[in-house]
Amino acid sequence: MRWEFFVVALVVTLTPGPATLLVLRTAARDGRQAATATVVGNSIGILGWATLSALGVSGLILASHVAYDLLRFGGAAYLIFLGVRSFLRRDETEPDVPRRRAGLRTGLVTSAADPKLAVFFVALFPQFVAPGSSVLLAALGMALVIVVYDLVWFSLLAWSVDRAGRALRPRVRRALERTTGAVMIALGLRVAAESR
Repeated sequence: MRWEFFVVALVVTLTPGPATLLVLRTAARDGRQAATATVVGNSIGILGWATLSALGVSGLILASHVAYDLLRFGGAAYLIFLGVRSFLRRDETEPDVPRRRAGLRTGLVTSAADPKLAVFFVALFPQFVAPGSSVLLAALGMALVIVVYDLVWFSLLAWSVDRAGRALRPRVRRALERTTGAVMIALGLRVAAESR
């Protein structure tokens, strides 16, 4: 793995996207532990896409307009669903375990339904695979670098939002959650409207 990949992976991690919104929303709404579970779910999705890319499945999805559109519309619908849920009240006494499970599921479904990850891995990984090396091992190694960066960055983000959220009044937290929800809805609509 070339050293340039570490720089590219860091830039990709720090660039805001759906995962960043999910971590912010989950940390503000359900706390740090649920947000950490969201990060873990997102990381599992990243490893899945990296594996599929190395096996050539991502390329097949990109070649099929139907498969790509199904993923795109599914991911957009899920983002819109999460955004709408941000506007609905939930029971404040909900136990931690269901919130962590929901966070894990949300992170996994969002990354698994994101065709941009397929595009990313198919376009980026081959540039950093050394000639003669195992494509699967190289792809998994690069995915692990991204996962480690994500775990560190998003965990720090979740901790910061959780700490700040505790200091805010409930009305301010609710306004932040609604703002994040509106951004998620807008992002979902944009994903649904854009073409490849």
